[in-house]
Amino acid sequence: MFEKEIVVDAKGHLLGRLASYVAKELLNGQKIVVVRCEGINISGSLFRNKLKFAEFLKKRMNTNPKKGPIHYRAPGRIFWRTVRGMIAHKTSRGTAAMDRLKCFEGIPFPYDHKKRMIVPDALKALRLKAFRKFCVLGDLATGAGWNKQNIVNTLEEKRKEKSRAFYEKKTKNQDLASKAISSTPELKSLQEKIAQFGY
Repeated sequence: MFEKEIVVDAKGHLLGRLASYVAKELLNGQKIVVVRCEGINISGSLFRNKLKFAEFLKKRMNTNPKKGPIHYRAPGRIFWRTVRGMIAHKTSRGTAAMDRLKCFEGIPFPYDHKKRMIVPDALKALRLKAFRKFCVLGDLATGAGWNKQNIVNTLEEKRKEKSRAFYEKKTKNQDLASKAISSTPELKSLQEKIAQFGY
């Protein structure tokens, strides 16, 4: 099922499971945009994952660290790197696949007006037992040196307010339209005729 572009809302998904589905779709030629990367979940406690990330930060080139492994701190880039690890990114096919991926913290302008998808097989609520410990990627990134969490949270609050206002206006207009159709016999008969054709 190919679409021009799929927007995935990453909040509440498990990091590795979501990354594997995204990687497969990218290799199949699908363009994917992943939003709200700061809301991704990782199994295991925050303390445990901080220790694992600290070990990862130690891995560097001894003589010239800037050439060595790059340790991204932003949640979007952490997810991007996780996907890259599942793709043969040094081949031309892998490079082309990685070019089809975009990752963002929060939901920036063009994508806040688009329909967002989820991946049920990667949801924490469906894949992790309720008593298991987990942590949020945004908290882990903040502990590792990402300093934009407060800004992202502020912008997300503004976006949610605008979204709520838009939804209330939309439902109000839909109610008015349905009342107008039901109260006018001519419109009601036309609506019944249109419904026969599946509209």
